[in-house]
Amino acid sequence: MLAIDGGIVAVGDPAVIDSDPRAHGARRIAWTRRAMVPGTVNTHNHSFQSLLRGIGDDLPFLAWRDQALYRYSPRLGAEDMATAALFAFGEMLLHGVTTVCDFYYLNAGGNDHATATIEAARRLGIRIVLARCFYDWDGAPASYRETVPQAVANFEALAKSYANVPGVSIQPAPHSQHGASPEMIEAGAGCARDAGVPWHIHLAEERYQVVDSLKRFNARPIHAIAALPVDMSQMIAVHGCWFDDSERAVLAERGGSLAYCPGSNMFLGDGVTDLVDLVARGVRVGLGTDGGCSNNRVSVFDEMRMAALLQKVHRTDGQAIDAETCFALGTRTAGAALRLPVGQIAPGYRCDLVALDLDDPSLWPVQALEKNVVYALSARAITDVVVDGQEVVAARRLSHVPLDEIQARVADLTREWRRA
Repeated sequence: MLAIDGGIVAVGDPAVIDSDPRAHGARRIAWTRRAMVPGTVNTHNHSFQSLLRGIGDDLPFLAWRDQALYRYSPRLGAEDMATAALFAFGEMLLHGVTTVCDFYYLNAGGNDHATATIEAARRLGIRIVLARCFYDWDGAPASYRETVPQAVANFEALAKSYANVPGVSIQPAPHSQHGASPEMIEAGAGCARDAGVPWHIHLAEERYQVVDSLKRFNARPIHAIAALPVDMSQMIAVHGCWFDDSERAVLAERGGSLAYCPGSNMFLGDGVTDLVDLVARGVRVGLGTDGGCSNNRVSVFDEMRMAALLQKVHRTDGQAIDAETCFALGTRTAGAALRLPVGQIAPGYRCDLVALDLDDPSLWPVQALEKNVVYALSARAITDVVVDGQEVVAARRLSHVPLDEIQARVADLTREWRRA
């Protein structure tokens, strides 16, 4: 049983909670025939990409980018981005995701798109980190690009507008070495320093990005970033498939974090991040699903399983990493990477919970529950989801937005979209 007031104030047997003075006046949560687990934390996603599911599948990375992302995303307006967010985040809630970091680069020179996405998240009840992108590469669509002063001003305006809104965090995200100039990366990191929040950047996802970094900066990606006047202890690198040993050492020494997206990395054929080494070095790692057209699932429970299996086969070692570690990567350490009090069922943390049906065969035998959650869980077993003490999924249905509404909006928006 839990006693809650939006946050968790006490955990334990009913008799223990009744005698705990911290629990006096707090609401109780007690489920029957349910396992209560922390809500999962998705440290990396692009919500609008769920609209592109199936459009660019089974293509090389650059063809996928050009024929799916660059072809359709410039058509999207603020209301379309709200539809995408309802779609992506609604599906995530049904899979037990209670916090999502939306790495957001389709800003169209302002904050209308980001605001529409945040408001869709609030309508559903999911906790959101809006990682507002800093992007100035002239090879990208115009709706992605800003100057450094524009990106800083827009980030600061968005952060100010949501400074006191529960369940919303605004963090800066210089896109990547190819998408953001060194000046843009410094600006994003500077905004993070001033705001006291993490900053996000895609690094070394594809082998060609390492080659490009060596050509442009005479250094591998992490070393090139480390040479800039930025605080890497606030950095969340995304992917890192091609970090070498020296880069992983620097990431650990400088206190950086990693958003690891094994499903997307396999889907796109990116490469294999050395997760085992990063965890051994003490790097904070959180799991992410990446975008809905590069995975194409949005379940962090799925990512736990894929993280474990990919590392085991890559090292040809069935003991390379265990289920308990991978469960933490999708809950506790993911929350720590985002600097949020989420991912644990403990006093002082926000009340973000998932109820799992103990009568579902995917969880049998219950003596091995944590192993089964990582390796065997069916989405069918997820019955209820709570965010900040409020029920957002009840009896396997979204509580605040009808799924029929989301389906109709997605169908209307994408009716004429086709593969190239």
